[in-house]
Amino acid sequence: MGLLRRLQNHPAFLEKVYGLTHTAVSSLQPLIERIGYERANRWLKGGEEWAKRATFDCHMCGQCILHSTGMTCPMSCPKNLRNGPCGGVRANGHCEVKPEMKCIWVQAFERSRQMPQYGDEILQIQPPVNRQLEGESAWITMLTGVDKVTPKGWVGMSSIPVIGDR
Repeated sequence: MGLLRRLQNHPAFLEKVYGLTHTAVSSLQPLIERIGYERANRWLKGGEEWAKRATFDCHMCGQCILHSTGMTCPMSCPKNLRNGPCGGVRANGHCEVKPEMKCIWVQAFERSRQMPQYGDEILQIQPPVNRQLEGESAWITMLTGVDKVTPKGWVGMSSIPVIGDR
């Protein structure tokens, strides 16, 4: 495990780095808008991919929710599950598909408990991944709001009834 991967075991630190990066990127939005989102995406995604892949085994889904999943990339799950474990988690906390690997969601939950600001977000239901955004900079999709858009033909999260809201 490389030095950058070891950072995953320090989610409170990564949460602070995320907060600072989010603030910086958000404050640069007027400049990025003038440059053009497509151009900025081309400039940013290479560095973003390198840093996130080295640290989080990122798969560049374009809809990053690391801060909501204990700074653990849910796309690293062999089943690409976005909202928790599959039910096949072994008694030792390992994955049913790759028994030598600890379940991504066990790691995400454990790490989220160490995050004072965003730790509770692990309890929120995330929308399914929009595969059309794969390979895009998650920072750019966040700035443009594309990461929150429900693709045509999908049911939006707000349309799904929650038990008890009947």
